Amino acid sequence: MAEVYLSGKFVGIVDNPAEFAEKLREERRKSALPENINVCYDQEANVVHLEAGRGRLRRPLIIVRDGKPLLAESHLRQLERKEISWSDLIRQGIIEYLDAAEEDNALVAFFEADITPKHTHLEITPLAIFGLITSLVPYANFNSAQKVNTGSKNQKQALGFYSANYPIRMDMDVNLLHYPQAPIVRSVMHGIGDYDQHPSGQNIIVAVMSYKGYNMEDAVIINKASIDRGFGRGSYYRPMIAEELRYSGGLVDEIQIPNKDVKGYKSEKDYRYLEEDGIIYPEAQVREGDVVIGKTSPPRFLSGVDQYRLATDTRRESSVTMKHGEEGIVDMILITENAEGNKLIQVKLRDQRIPEVGDKLTSRHGQKGVVGLIVPAADMPFTASGIVPDLLFSPHGIPSRMTMAHLIELLAGKTGALSGRYVDGTIFNSEPEEAVRKELRGMGFRDNGLEAMYNGETGERFMVRIFVGNMYYLRLKHMVANKLHSRARGPIQLLTRQPTEGRAKEGGLRLGEMEKDTFVAHGASLLLKERFDSDRTIVPVCEGCGLVAIHDDYRRRNYCQNCEEPTEINFIEISYAFKLMLDEFKSMCIYPKMQLKSKY
Repeated sequence: MAEVYLSGKFVGIVDNPAEFAEKLREERRKSALPENINVCYDQEANVVHLEAGRGRLRRPLIIVRDGKPLLAESHLRQLERKEISWSDLIRQGIIEYLDAAEEDNALVAFFEADITPKHTHLEITPLAIFGLITSLVPYANFNSAQKVNTGSKNQKQALGFYSANYPIRMDMDVNLLHYPQAPIVRSVMHGIGDYDQHPSGQNIIVAVMSYKGYNMEDAVIINKASIDRGFGRGSYYRPMIAEELRYSGGLVDEIQIPNKDVKGYKSEKDYRYLEEDGIIYPEAQVREGDVVIGKTSPPRFLSGVDQYRLATDTRRESSVTMKHGEEGIVDMILITENAEGNKLIQVKLRDQRIPEVGDKLTSRHGQKGVVGLIVPAADMPFTASGIVPDLLFSPHGIPSRMTMAHLIELLAGKTGALSGRYVDGTIFNSEPEEAVRKELRGMGFRDNGLEAMYNGETGERFMVRIFVGNMYYLRLKHMVANKLHSRARGPIQLLTRQPTEGRAKEGGLRLGEMEKDTFVAHGASLLLKERFDSDRTIVPVCEGCGLVAIHDDYRRRNYCQNCEEPTEINFIEISYAFKLMLDEFKSMCIYPKMQLKSKY
């Protein structure tokens, strides 16, 4: 006997749970039960689970009966002639959808040749076990599993041609690659997904070698001539938005060039790009601090007489300005209305991004790295036939990561480029490596991908042969220009008087506990006095009660509120955050007494 649960609720008991589960499956295949019901018999717990809820991940499989798949050649011919459709195959009980629970009761064969009498299902294609983007990785079955996953995630972050109508779209934080190319080594999913319509990478020549140590730790070295010809070039777009909000009492924001008597007026230089309507003109080159949309707002707080005297001098400045570290060119201006009928201004900024040291690049196999050096073409190593690689990849990235597909793609890309064709690298169903090697050998190259290379600076031949080939490389959206940040002095938080956090707020760079340890280890511990005084403050402390006393600057006297009789008061240097903590203690009725000792 076994309990039966429907979507987690107990519904009854059955005598033969295995037969019951099998009977339900048969009824589902005959379309007597809805096709979205899945049944699982848990032998260890002796429980039958029926699931019909939404939001489950389910995948299609071909049903196998008596060691033979139910999908026959006749079905395939009918599909080709469009006499039957996918839903007909499901209705006829040839294909069914399984969820994660029912998969526990199934034995799935990868290929038709692998089927035994014990198998219950067959994969439609082995490619189907991967997601859409993971299946774009060529020769992925030669990689370690975690790197296939990383390669999938990296492809999602690549710059590419994301939309044909990008000039009229107002998307946040968009990157566009200027010269995208279709990959030479591709999988069947590239064709199914129309990848050629929206590619996100470029085919380049890669040599696996080190160069003066500048490509240590996954860094890559790029040929300057390749960048000059357009490798990795892109544009970064972001919108700046302002709207005329309505406030209570009939007050509204106004898009205009602010008058000089407005509270918070900037300098005339900041408003120099604004036209009469208070909006910047297209193709203006703007930098940090420049006003893009001029706007004034009513005062934040109205009190007493002020609310009856709403003159222009009470308005405040609330323009949209370029943030710290930003620059660009005004690409497009959109003047419209929002859902509430308020005036809405959107200004799209464009910034050309040329690859520089620190920008991130990756192959499709999770071999990501930042640009460590950009080398003039004359100093780059070259092959005997005069080919200069676009990128140098460190050989140390291969052994521990076991991304064999990275090397196979270099060989296959080289073969495809030389013979002028695409190479099929579909997972589990790719062109065999041996065939690719044989074709490469037939074109006069070594079948192992190695070539003699020469030092670009001295002209000497390297004593070892270098692995060279063609590869599809992607540029990722993580760029130094978006992350570079430094500060000396700047804004502080109101509560703790410590520097603000983050690049957008012009925040400070935190020297943490571990950074402190490195200074101590290097014998530079006195430097910590300077590093840890961002919120230094001097407070008077009463020697009698040990609490913070009062310094009256106007009367030039110090006294303690707590002690009745005059006591000695000394000024000490502490962190403002510590002073705040003492105040917090006092609010909890804890007496934080400070006992002072002389330094000397």
